[in-house]
Amino acid sequence: MEHYYAMILAGGGGTRMWPLSRKTMPKQLLALTGDQSMLRISVERLSPLFPPENVYVVTGRQLEDAIRAELPEIPAQNIIIEPYGRDNAAATGLGLSVIHKRDRQATVAILTADHHIAKREKFREVLRHAYRMAQNDRVITLGISPTYPATSFGYIQQGRKIAGMDEFTVYESLGFKEKPNAVTATKFLASGNFTWNSGMFIWKTTKAMAEFQRQQPVMYGLLEQLGEAIDTPAYDAVLAEVWEKMPKISIDYAIMEGAENLAVIPVDIGWSDVGSWSSLFEVLPLDQYGNSFKGIKGGNPDPIILDTRDTLVLSDRLTVTIGVEDLIIIDSDDALLICHKDRAQDVREVVNHLRASGQDNYL
Repeated sequence: MEHYYAMILAGGGGTRMWPLSRKTMPKQLLALTGDQSMLRISVERLSPLFPPENVYVVTGRQLEDAIRAELPEIPAQNIIIEPYGRDNAAATGLGLSVIHKRDRQATVAILTADHHIAKREKFREVLRHAYRMAQNDRVITLGISPTYPATSFGYIQQGRKIAGMDEFTVYESLGFKEKPNAVTATKFLASGNFTWNSGMFIWKTTKAMAEFQRQQPVMYGLLEQLGEAIDTPAYDAVLAEVWEKMPKISIDYAIMEGAENLAVIPVDIGWSDVGSWSSLFEVLPLDQYGNSFKGIKGGNPDPIILDTRDTLVLSDRLTVTIGVEDLIIIDSDDALLICHKDRAQDVREVVNHLRASGQDNYL
């Protein structure tokens, strides 16, 4: 699989993980699920399927130095820098254009920098199978086998069976469904024909460029213009010019929802998007009362826990909890977050308030 590449999108801000996740140290650079950053873990679980020279990372300029320091084994030319955020369709197109220019036979797995995957060998195995299926000009998506009627994820509907490969089955995709309400999510789960949209997909760069040309001709024209300058002295200037005109749209809306020859492989790989503080409960070890206490910088002072249940505490200080339950307590250097588990999604609103009130020093 010498023409197989992993492309990790690592430019997100992780606003729902405030106050630890900040503009210069976002979620993917934090050690939330272990002793290493989520980005470091994301790269290491790709080995040995993808050697370092076949791993690309797309990120923003403000994170360039931190990511290069975090991933010294990745070749410098494989760290692709967006001038500024234009949503993930632009980031995906940029990364694909660079890889396509360097290898016209490339197949690329678009992967995430900040998701938790417990079953690493199974993950690599499904990526091997997806590569083979993608050689038939299919767009392969990885659908996460749902375990409950989630309303915070998009869904993929599966149709007829296309192929069976070992423990994996490939289905024709009947399309993406937006985040449903609870009633609809329950129906999706009961039908057995829906999986969660993981945001990970595999395709040949020739297929990817054809989809951009068919569905997003403006973006395609800009990417073609950029492609001529990749790995030349004119690259930076052309990128700056192209980026000003680049549409701001997600890859799901821009390409995936209308992609031709789309297929889905349902998988159980121990996945979590770790999309909020409450979702950390899914991946961190818990005590007998459902509590998890973790240090932020590697330490873990012994907490004092009296009559406490289902509570998450991240702090490098001695923390005492008495008679509480269902709380999230995040103690950073300059901010303290205390919220109910059921309100963890609202942390994003705090970030919006800080931005609107000009308190950028906390962002």
